[in-house]
Amino acid sequence: MSAVDAVVNRPNEPVPDKPFPSAIPRPPGRPGHGLSAMLALEDFEAAAGRRLPRFLFGFVQGGVEANASRAANRAAFAAWGFRPRVLVDTTRRSQSATLFGTRYAAPFGIAPMGATALSAFEGDLALARAAAAANIPFILSGASLAPLEAVIAANPAAWFQAYIPADRGRIGGLIERVGRAGYGTLVVTADVPVSANRENNVRNGFSLPLRPTPRLAFDALTHPRWLFGTVLATVLKNGIPHFENATATRGAPVVSPNAERALGRRDGLSWADMAWIRRRWPGKLLVKGMLAAEDARIGRETGLDGIIVSNHGGRQLDFSIPALDALAAVRAEAGDMAVLLDSGVRRGTDVLKALALGADFVFLGRPFLYAIAVAGEAGARHAISLLSEEIDRNLAMLGCNSLAELGPEFLAAMPGSGRA
Repeated sequence: MSAVDAVVNRPNEPVPDKPFPSAIPRPPGRPGHGLSAMLALEDFEAAAGRRLPRFLFGFVQGGVEANASRAANRAAFAAWGFRPRVLVDTTRRSQSATLFGTRYAAPFGIAPMGATALSAFEGDLALARAAAAANIPFILSGASLAPLEAVIAANPAAWFQAYIPADRGRIGGLIERVGRAGYGTLVVTADVPVSANRENNVRNGFSLPLRPTPRLAFDALTHPRWLFGTVLATVLKNGIPHFENATATRGAPVVSPNAERALGRRDGLSWADMAWIRRRWPGKLLVKGMLAAEDARIGRETGLDGIIVSNHGGRQLDFSIPALDALAAVRAEAGDMAVLLDSGVRRGTDVLKALALGADFVFLGRPFLYAIAVAGEAGARHAISLLSEEIDRNLAMLGCNSLAELGPEFLAAMPGSGRA
């Protein structure tokens, strides 16, 4: 039996009588910031590489060690082809999707990313506002540089993601703060028990905390738009950036030698701690970073509302399997939990393949960070529209009116992929 055959299909939902617009519209007016040249999410990467200094672009783009998992993520999507249906009336198609009782305009959202504000002025707020305007989910990272209270003011539907140490006193204080701020969904990232061996960061001169060196200074000076538009603008308005949301109180500055130590040790965090959090957190609770079906079973028994199948974008354990390859087995053990996926998603076809294989929703990280590096909130809105337009076109060409119609029967192994 192939992985596709093992998928547990979700119940079909009827096509809505009055569907959302078939694609998220682009902002009115002629796009500025060179956005007219951005025809797909991949275009933002090259543009961001010109805008950002080498040390920072390398941090965002890179994976870990040999970058094997990062490359495998893309190969996993390329291994599946489509088997479309023809002569189907798709004039009533809609890509709207419901998750945790909320109806969204599209089946994708913005994944949590740390230190986003280093790539664009108030980057976390730019992403939060763009997501709110488009009616898609946004997850704020616990390693962000904007206070979580400011972000939920900009996007009242935002979720919060936490890197939690094995210290219940600190855990309790953080989740109380998150709850007081008004967040209804908490995501605990579980695949970072220790810091990864990101050799590319060393080669590019990047570190957290940031350590000013002549090499970094030269890199910054040769990228004046970033230096003045992001760094200087941030310092003038908000002062030296801090890790704002790792604990119940404001964290250390990004240049402090105590910054990483303040995050606490996470290698002792266990399922017992997750059960403890479940008893204290009244909102939706998800664990991010699952690849094993057995962990999905334990998560279901622990009372999670959802899981995010992810290998951290290839940034943690190298040679960990692609999230897409883990999806079918995890879906089979998930029961009533929502199953979300990130890692390697770049195209509308990727989103639809993940949904056909059992995902309820898909999240993207790097492409949206590249977009704000290029053009701030306008860049993020443009990127969201591009992806939504791809999904709309692809639904029509697949012969589907709704996402609920998707299933493994629409997929086949591409020649030479090695899949059964």
